[in-house]
Amino acid sequence: MMWASQIAIGNECGLRVRVIGDQGAIEFHQENPNQLWFAPKGEPKQLLTRGGPGVVEDIRIPGGHPEGFLEAFATLYHEFANVIRGKDRGVHPLPDVESGLAGMGFIAAAVQSSQENGAWVAL
Repeated sequence: MMWASQIAIGNECGLRVRVIGDQGAIEFHQENPNQLWFAPKGEPKQLLTRGGPGVVEDIRIPGGHPEGFLEAFATLYHEFANVIRGKDRGVHPLPDVESGLAGMGFIAAAVQSSQENGAWVAL
């Protein structure tokens, strides 16, 4: 097995794993974690997707949700609980009612803009 490490300026992580055997090969690209390339011997290369047809899965979340989806929410809930317990002294500020209202105002303006053929709408 050969390992290669390179610096590719302007590229993201670029983690790729290839397993090549005598009956076929698989290839995984970290930038597209819901996809796996499968090349059975003597057949065209196939793109398999998480939750797609023909894929048997034992996963915690259904197809369409990226890897890390549950972990992101777990982190958010953990940090929120720390704020409630008083263990977080402003390191992770949470939105307040005013922030929520501003967000709703933004959404209303976006909907209005869409209804007016993309016109600018004051917030």
